[in-house]
Amino acid sequence: MCEKTHTMIQRGQEVVMNTYGRLPMAIVKGKGTTVWDIEGKQYLDFVTGLAVSSLGHSHPAVVEAIQKQAEEILHTSNLYWIPNQIALAEKLVEHSFADQVFFCNSGAEANEAAIKIARKYAKEHYSEDKYEILTLVNSFHGRTLATLTATGQTKYQKGYAPLPEGFTYVPINDLAQLEEKMNPKVAAVMLEPIQGEGGVFPLEVEFLAKARKLCDDYGALLIFDEIQVGLGRTGKLFAYEWSNVVPDIMTLAKALGGGVPIGVMLAKEKVASTFKPGDHASTFGGNPLATAVGCAVMDVLTEEGFLEDVQKRAQYFKQELQKLADKYQTGTEIRGQGFILGWPLDRLGAEIVEGAREKGLLINFVGGKALRFLPPLNVSYQEIDEAITILDQIFAECW
Repeated sequence: MCEKTHTMIQRGQEVVMNTYGRLPMAIVKGKGTTVWDIEGKQYLDFVTGLAVSSLGHSHPAVVEAIQKQAEEILHTSNLYWIPNQIALAEKLVEHSFADQVFFCNSGAEANEAAIKIARKYAKEHYSEDKYEILTLVNSFHGRTLATLTATGQTKYQKGYAPLPEGFTYVPINDLAQLEEKMNPKVAAVMLEPIQGEGGVFPLEVEFLAKARKLCDDYGALLIFDEIQVGLGRTGKLFAYEWSNVVPDIMTLAKALGGGVPIGVMLAKEKVASTFKPGDHASTFGGNPLATAVGCAVMDVLTEEGFLEDVQKRAQYFKQELQKLADKYQTGTEIRGQGFILGWPLDRLGAEIVEGAREKGLLINFVGGKALRFLPPLNVSYQEIDEAITILDQIFAECW
């Protein structure tokens, strides 16, 4: 470790709470798929801030939107109408199943809003004791108390009891358990179409369809958490488009702001009308800056041919990863869709991540289960080949 990095880490350890297992580096500059650390070393970024910088770093449209808006006004609050917020809501509604949008600042906040509106809807339309939320084992929905409880991983919940009541967990893709745990008290079923933090586990179309039918049968709402997999990450604008299973509520965040914090909860009109003034709010939610950038991101994602090209390059990347998995006999199939891909490994995950970093490739190992790859949606074939070459070298050395 170089002196500049060592000094920076020492300073940080003194004043920043120790809530993250950080790598010994600081990224200070980025352009496209490439980032540079504080020492000037260059890397291919296949983490993209955990699926946030989906258009790469310093994308011209994002930079222009930030610069232009900074010269006009950054914040007004939701006491007043915000033109950029209206424009972004129109774009999201135009390209999705939803009729209306609530703006906040993060994925956890978007999921919190989804839980609140689902429970309020159930109580208004059915009964006071209809409040249960079904989620999946191994899911991840956020770090607030409610979204932490919705997260089906006990390791995140330790130390925070008592947790809010009313959450039940179903094993992924288990049709029998889903049907067994569905009951008249269930207000909503909350699912990630692909579990990202859980290790890149796709939900089967049959399971999604069954959830939709059971929600209809029991008067419950279907919520899709697309915070990590939405906005082009799977090769379509929204992951639900692959299955044609349409939810009542969808949450988004991460990629929508191109690096600027933003979250949204979208819903059909019958659900959206449940919220009245005073029911829910966010001081910074949908402010002029975040929504200006969101509009710019949506314009890029919806350009003709953009997502079709994403699908082609993502399929190429998946095929090349599978060739490596076969070459080194890891005994696994590459999971995921588009540019959210997981390589399941039962050993050496941390070592491979570190080896990749040393050779100039940033990836991560999630849930102790799989290497996860989240490159920018506009990553080039050449950059994919460079990443594959680095991975090949690492596996040759340590597998």
